[in-house]
Amino acid sequence: MSQTISNGLFGAIGVTAIAYCLAAIGLNIHFGYTGLLNFGQAGFALVGGYAVAMPVMNWQWSIWATIPVVIIASTTFALILGIPTLRLRSDYLAIVTIAAAEILRLLVSTPKAVNVTGATDGINSFTDDIQNSIPGFLRGKSVPLWEKQISDYEMWVIMLGWFLVVLFSVGVWALMRSPWGRVLRSIREDEDAARSLGKNVFSYKMTSLVLGGVVGGFGGAILVIGQRNASPGSFQTQFTFLTYAIIVLGGVGKAKGPIIGSMIFWFIINFSDSLLADWTDGTGFQLPTWLMDSSNFSFFRWILVGSGLVLLVIFRPQGIFGDKREQAFDVR
Repeated sequence: MSQTISNGLFGAIGVTAIAYCLAAIGLNIHFGYTGLLNFGQAGFALVGGYAVAMPVMNWQWSIWATIPVVIIASTTFALILGIPTLRLRSDYLAIVTIAAAEILRLLVSTPKAVNVTGATDGINSFTDDIQNSIPGFLRGKSVPLWEKQISDYEMWVIMLGWFLVVLFSVGVWALMRSPWGRVLRSIREDEDAARSLGKNVFSYKMTSLVLGGVVGGFGGAILVIGQRNASPGSFQTQFTFLTYAIIVLGGVGKAKGPIIGSMIFWFIINFSDSLLADWTDGTGFQLPTWLMDSSNFSFFRWILVGSGLVLLVIFRPQGIFGDKREQAFDVR
């Protein structure tokens, strides 16, 4: 059981949790604060991930020099999506973003692009700069997390990732208390009222889309750096849906919602995966084989998580830290 808890704790603070947390912070700007139905956050994460991997692998850039590329690429993608859709109803943005994210994923997967994107195998061997930058107090050492050992590389990426989470979270918290943030909230509540007060709604929406997209792009960058591989399989449509689950769990429209939501979500995923593996491995306590065995236990964790989210939306639609007066799903 201690190993199971260790795996759960590692899941709560690991690279995957950080990447989804950053993506959720960006999506929270879109959906939680502005009311934009972005169903293509996976596309922004893909752009950010490949904006890091491709220059390093193909043109021998320093990985640190790709930081502006992530910002520029994410901004460009947001402008391409937003200019033709943000003057229309929000459901048009939903359609365009989910389609655009899938188009990007298929483009980088095509065999014709194998020399640039690695196609379905993705891009490897682009993280040497991260490896070489590991500080002396970590280099060559493993960090214990109860019974889980974290390598020096993993720990360094985790430290960098949580630094970004804190940086963006504090930035979003401050921005949403500024006049700009209050206008975003007014657009979410009543777009026509904000427009009648002389606010350029299109401009505010576009700025929100760009800002949230850039944060999501850094989420994709951290994901590929942590995995040491940039592959299209990491950015499927479920990436966006899991990100929505995280902000709903933590609290929509709250700066700390994506952080707590991501940690809880990935703790549950890793804990249940390890626990069900123990209960179907043929030793100790075992679940009946007619219910579950080693070939299908991984599906049950998603059933458990899905059931929990259904109950959450029914009984606490504003999430753990959300405010029902400010933002909630109407499930009546």
